[in-house]
Amino acid sequence: MAGSLLGNAVRRIEDPELLRGQGTFVDNMRPDGALFAAFVRTPFAHATVTGVDTSEAMAAPGVVAVYVAADLGLEPGFPFFPTNPLCARPPLADGKVRFVGEAVAVVLAETSAQAVDATELVDVDYEPLDAVVDMEAAVAPGAPLQFDDVPGNIAHGQRSPDGDALAGAAHVVRVRIENQRLAVAPMEGNALLVTPGSPDQDYDVTLHMSTQMPHMAQASVAKAFGFAKERVRVVAPHVGGAFGGKAGVPADHMVLVASALKLRRQVSWAETRSEAMLSMHGRGQVQYVELGLDDDGRITGLRCRVVGDCGAYAGFGGMLAIGPTYMMATGVYEVPRLEYAAIAALTNTSPVGAFRGAGRPEAAAMLERVMDLAADDLGLDPAEIRRRNLLAPDAFPYTTPSGTTYDTGDYAHALDEALRIAGYDALLAEQAARRERGDTTALGIGMACYVEVTGGGSGEYGVVDVATDGTVTVRAGTSAHGQGHGTSFAMIVADRLGVPLESIRFEQSDTAVVPRGQGTGGSRSLQLGGSAVSGAADLVLARGREIAAGLLEVNADDLEVADGGLRVAGVPGATVSWADVAAAAADDGSPLRAEHDYAGKGATFPFGAHVAVVEVDTETGLVTPLRHVAVDDCGRIVNPLLVAGQQMGGVAQGVAQALWEEFRYDEDGNPVTSSFVDYAIPAATEMPAMTLANTVTETSQNPLGAKGIGESATVGSTPAVQNAVVDALSHLGVRHLDMPLKPDRVVAAVRAAAAGTLPDPWREPPEPFAALPVRGEPSGEEVSNI
Repeated sequence: MAGSLLGNAVRRIEDPELLRGQGTFVDNMRPDGALFAAFVRTPFAHATVTGVDTSEAMAAPGVVAVYVAADLGLEPGFPFFPTNPLCARPPLADGKVRFVGEAVAVVLAETSAQAVDATELVDVDYEPLDAVVDMEAAVAPGAPLQFDDVPGNIAHGQRSPDGDALAGAAHVVRVRIENQRLAVAPMEGNALLVTPGSPDQDYDVTLHMSTQMPHMAQASVAKAFGFAKERVRVVAPHVGGAFGGKAGVPADHMVLVASALKLRRQVSWAETRSEAMLSMHGRGQVQYVELGLDDDGRITGLRCRVVGDCGAYAGFGGMLAIGPTYMMATGVYEVPRLEYAAIAALTNTSPVGAFRGAGRPEAAAMLERVMDLAADDLGLDPAEIRRRNLLAPDAFPYTTPSGTTYDTGDYAHALDEALRIAGYDALLAEQAARRERGDTTALGIGMACYVEVTGGGSGEYGVVDVATDGTVTVRAGTSAHGQGHGTSFAMIVADRLGVPLESIRFEQSDTAVVPRGQGTGGSRSLQLGGSAVSGAADLVLARGREIAAGLLEVNADDLEVADGGLRVAGVPGATVSWADVAAAAADDGSPLRAEHDYAGKGATFPFGAHVAVVEVDTETGLVTPLRHVAVDDCGRIVNPLLVAGQQMGGVAQGVAQALWEEFRYDEDGNPVTSSFVDYAIPAATEMPAMTLANTVTETSQNPLGAKGIGESATVGSTPAVQNAVVDALSHLGVRHLDMPLKPDRVVAAVRAAAAGTLPDPWREPPEPFAALPVRGEPSGEEVSNI
């Protein structure tokens, strides 16, 4: 057989149909007779609903129904996983609204235009209430409460046991950091087509849904409506991006399912861009960080107090401060002592969820920013202070103070490689020369080292099925929406069975075809889904050997994989094709098919180092990213082309957060960056030149030796760019700037530095941290490992 495909750059087999316009997305599906839905959404961030009059809308042309909360009788719930049960969200607002854009009513009509027009005719009476938008203000004494029985707007909170992580430190560096809220903004917003069934049909309800987790959606809908899980079918056709924003079942979807079941009609709905900008948010933390060091620049302790913004209804994104951010708080460094407290705060803003990285980028940004401040305070090069504190390769497996056990790592190698590729010494020389000349265009060099956690969930499901014509069907419980699972999983099967890629078909994201799975998220798919497919292929190979041995009248141990079949080692011509083997299996009454449920050994911890180079116009504040070097270690690489694609996308989103993107509200809770006119998503032309590289440190946590890569570059890139901008201004006295580093913020810092009025980067954190329950107590334990 020719050499293995694994480790080679193979073009994505998924792309041709997309490039030819043959893809199918939910909103392309317009069955005859389907109704179209449109929501009536509140313009108030916080108000009591005193009345809803739907009569005029009901009389509008084409309108079939208008429903409010009382009409559907749906129980309050959570879109992804339960957070604080006192903060459950009714699918349609019931008596009170808690953020701008919350749905109050739904209109169903014969056309989309008729539904939208009729929403303007629904008359809703409100009594406005005081709103709280800022997460720190939300936990201040006297702040307006979102729920009367949730004191202090604290949905959850935890702290370390009493102690002093900074005791004995010769130097303590302190900084307050804002990690701003972002809009997820996938190309395709949420979309759903609901088809009601009946007891005499295969399914009680079928959902065609833009989701990254079909089986979770199946389970959630079944539970909400009292169906057996197998009576609910969920199909995710092509999905136009998710980035964490399409995990679970949004409240709007529950309304649509209930409406379709009530009317016994198909219901179609797709978010407008304006709705999508309000429905999917991520990040949103304020971090108070104190780092203790000795005189040699070695870390002695770390104290973090973090507020996570839940938005309304205890959105699970706020809980990430308690879970993954805590889990990864000490990063790549040897930190002897950790004190960590976190609050998940309720605000009158859109519920916050996951966005690429989900709590891990926030941890890296926090730690890498304070490491640069420590280097400045101690007069050390940023690379040197990192080298002095990095965990050594022989320290693994390593258990951190937060109880996280890292599998493998060689952090210094990644940093050295990133600095080598960037030409660090030459960059420092150029920076010094510019400063000597007094150039107004300053050069900034930023770096970041990171480690993150991937491979969540209890395992994954895979199937390999060989047909009598020799073609192979591969199925997996993951749900790709751009990652390239079809390519990578086919490569694994081609390697195991010697079958050409063009003979392999990949099926996914249909609960009628794939009976179980945990979907895609947390960079889990290759290490879990790929391992499941690999295990299924091994089972097929083992059975195929037994059958082929009978056909060739040899011992199964004498057979090896050949191109398109099996052969007797060392005997030319003694070969049997997979088609013949599959036919023989079928003749025996059992198709040549195997399924495998892979249970992972545990999470994996990819890592890396990034170097960013920027120019800053000190007269205008304009930041221009020039170069970005990303060295990411994701263990064994199956397809370097797919890895590079994930790195490139991750860098793009990380750079965008550092420099441009931010979802903002005014003081009354009105969104002010809710369109692409105001929300600054960059174009490809605004990206720096990227050099993408890898080190390879395999893991023993799965048979492929692979770690995740989907989110890694986002984790490393954001703090590298932020550090680069601050570095460009450091000779002027600027020590810290919060993201996004837009011109107005940068030039204000330059002017403040010249006037000697730069603010202190530290202020004392909110008081409620001291009163939080200690980690491990029942009130907080359930979210400690989100």
